[in-house]
Amino acid sequence: MIQKPRGTRDFLPEDMESRRNVEGTMREVARRWGYQEVCTPEFEDLDLFTMRSGDGIIEEMYIFEDKGGRKLALRPEITASIIRMYINEAKVTPKPIRWCYFADCFRYERPQKGRYRQFWQFGVELIGADTALGDAEVVMLADDMLNSTGVTYELKIGHLTFMKKLLKDVEPKIQRKVMGHLDKKDFDGLKTTIENIGNTDLYNSLIALVNCQDLKEAFEIAGPIPEKDRIEQTINLLNVSGIKYGFNFGIARGLDYYTGLVFESFAQNLGSENQILGGGAYRLAHLFGGDDIASCGFAIGFDRVMVSLGEIKRIKETVVGVVSTNEGRQRAIEVAREFRNAGIRTEMNIMDRGIGAQISHASKSADYVVVIGQREVESGNVTLKNLHTGKQKTVDLPEAIAEVGAYGAR
Repeated sequence: MIQKPRGTRDFLPEDMESRRNVEGTMREVARRWGYQEVCTPEFEDLDLFTMRSGDGIIEEMYIFEDKGGRKLALRPEITASIIRMYINEAKVTPKPIRWCYFADCFRYERPQKGRYRQFWQFGVELIGADTALGDAEVVMLADDMLNSTGVTYELKIGHLTFMKKLLKDVEPKIQRKVMGHLDKKDFDGLKTTIENIGNTDLYNSLIALVNCQDLKEAFEIAGPIPEKDRIEQTINLLNVSGIKYGFNFGIARGLDYYTGLVFESFAQNLGSENQILGGGAYRLAHLFGGDDIASCGFAIGFDRVMVSLGEIKRIKETVVGVVSTNEGRQRAIEVAREFRNAGIRTEMNIMDRGIGAQISHASKSADYVVVIGQREVESGNVTLKNLHTGKQKTVDLPEAIAEVGAYGAR
């Protein structure tokens, strides 16, 4: 028997209803903030991703060569594709550009709970707003979006300016090693790397910055910073917004293109794979041949959100089963159509069963059953039975639809 590929999942109807419900909630939040959905190809030119992340990412990617000899890759993330699309399609679009997306990505990693080889991201990109308010808006939207799902999380905010100031005299290769240690919270490795360049003071400063929970203290550790006013303005705007957050000046995202504000969110019930959101201010377009435009965005690990919620976030939806005798079949089709037109999920019997068997089958998934027999055909009414209480009555069709609709609105 052929099995699904390792690191992928099958989603049954109840899974998909739950996922679509949460996905739709996120889409609605993005819409209210003025962000419009875009879509990019599932595969791109390999160079698009190595330009951003370096050749090291190749080991984590699904790469193939097409019939024209072009090296392509299934997308491991979507921000690079969004910026490529901006350069190709939207450079003259009035700024700022507010885009969002929901799509699957692919990485060849060791599968574990919350980490898959095919996974989904919901993301937002704000392009062309190099302002404190623009940065603050993206953080506020991220917080609003996570809140809307019902997931329990902690939001941590940092700023790369402090780390860049401390590392300004360190060669880029060592900077990347330091960032890797900080990203993995590998403080022993960090100490070894710093000792190898003979700078104990730098290690002490980095550790102090990582442990710092106060903006004023962070400025004292790093020394004078030209961006001080911008940073303080952004934080003040976030304070006014009322969102709950903590500081983490040890957040390590790519120094090559992230330019300042960075933020991450962590679910409280996912163990070691608990990061569900990451984002920040960045400049990528110039790497791909575009203008040097400021951007800010984030991506939500949708699968981890669903795992944190318990996978199945039950949806309360009223279901009606329409059953009929042979004489009532045509009328049953008309009745089912009217219930569906009213926005009510309606399942019609399509098997050759008796009325009793039809009702028994409907009771497994429905809240109400509508019975159509010869008497109902002649009267124009329907027999409506509440499968939870067992009560039934004969009413006209509009009254039946109204009762079912009122039940669903409870």
